[in-house]
Amino acid sequence: MGRKFFGTDGVRGRVGEMPIMPEFVLRLGYAAGAALVAREQQHGHTKEVERPAVLIGKDTRISGYMLEAALESGFAAAGVDVMLCGPMPTPAIAYLTRALRLQAGVVISASHNPYQDNGIKFFSAQGTKLPDAVEVEIEARLAQPMGCMDSLHLGKARRVEDAAGRYIEFCKSTFPNELDLRGLKIVVDCAHGAAYHIAPNVFHELGADVVAIGAAPNGLNINEDVGATAPQSLCRSVREHHADLGIALDGDADRLLMVDASGKLFDGDQLLYIIACQRAAVSTDGMGVVGTLMSNLGFEHALGRLKIPFARAQVGDRYVLEMMRERGWLLGGENSGHIICLDKHTTGDGIVAALQVLAVLRKQGVTLAEACADLHMYPQQLTNVRMSAGFDWRADAGIRAAHEAAERTLAGRGRVLLRPSGTEPLLRVMVEGEDDNAVSHWSEVIAGAVRAAVGAG
Repeated sequence: MGRKFFGTDGVRGRVGEMPIMPEFVLRLGYAAGAALVAREQQHGHTKEVERPAVLIGKDTRISGYMLEAALESGFAAAGVDVMLCGPMPTPAIAYLTRALRLQAGVVISASHNPYQDNGIKFFSAQGTKLPDAVEVEIEARLAQPMGCMDSLHLGKARRVEDAAGRYIEFCKSTFPNELDLRGLKIVVDCAHGAAYHIAPNVFHELGADVVAIGAAPNGLNINEDVGATAPQSLCRSVREHHADLGIALDGDADRLLMVDASGKLFDGDQLLYIIACQRAAVSTDGMGVVGTLMSNLGFEHALGRLKIPFARAQVGDRYVLEMMRERGWLLGGENSGHIICLDKHTTGDGIVAALQVLAVLRKQGVTLAEACADLHMYPQQLTNVRMSAGFDWRADAGIRAAHEAAERTLAGRGRVLLRPSGTEPLLRVMVEGEDDNAVSHWSEVIAGAVRAAVGAG
């Protein structure tokens, strides 16, 4: 059986439409809980005191209250204890699930999407994304009638009062003990999201003078003109406050972009390059970098000059992580800002990644621009074209002809990539190459062919 509801990053959609409806999320909680109970019984854990327990966290969307209550009810009906921690970054749930020795963690978030969307994603007891097989098992249980344990075996719920403090201390522990951030003025953009009460404290407690923006969530303003998906606010704020640099997170704080004192933006490829160069200079153990099909060709070539192995995974942090584990490498990420440092955390973490970059800058006494001086990024243009669900873009002759013409022209000097979004009804058209004009031209040609095909369809 395949996956109907789970995408590349859990279950996601528009609130009030399937599957992000309270009755479906109730059933999802029950199905996931029933799967956990069955797995515990397989391992011989059947006593009441050994009831499985899950942690539920969320971002700052107004719909999080509704979905949290539905999930809690579903898990309790299946006989699973629930621990609630309120708004917390996605990577914090991964960490706390592991630290508290729980059987699973659940995050209610649509990450970088607007507040009208929401989603549910799961972490295993090890703090990693659920394996595909477990998601398939949950989907199979969703097709069955929902039940309810007898009162003696219902799950209980309680709140974790010290979740924020625990996670702040964990983040700080990933920064070298001999270093601090004293003398640095940093603007931290929390995207009105889950890190609004976490990220500013982390950098402040390490000694930085922190200016927090995007730190006043109201349930409706997550990612709105702030954060990693709208870094212009951070660029302006860094210049206005005469700060040394800026840090932009997204709504659930697993993405990172950074800005230098001049307001110049540095993406995930550039930040990953800074970390990789420092690591390679110290040790070659586990040295290799996993990027994605979207990683800049200039990034790949720069790593090649340093003899640092590089491989491309499918787009999506779960696929990056899978390839990292397969190859035994410790670094990976996406140009969108997901950066995974497996020696620091089990998943991508915007705050932890920022601390790794800051550690390099402090050790070497350099700026972001100086740390990237040998990295020459190719011009890259990404165009999103909305399409109807089920539209077969691969079969369209016009799209195929435009794609093939671009590849012939850019051969050896650029790349073309067409891929559907895993979270929205969009076809992403990416063109990159040495020549900016050629990139713009072919991006417009291919995107135009897609729009024409969608309109005709």
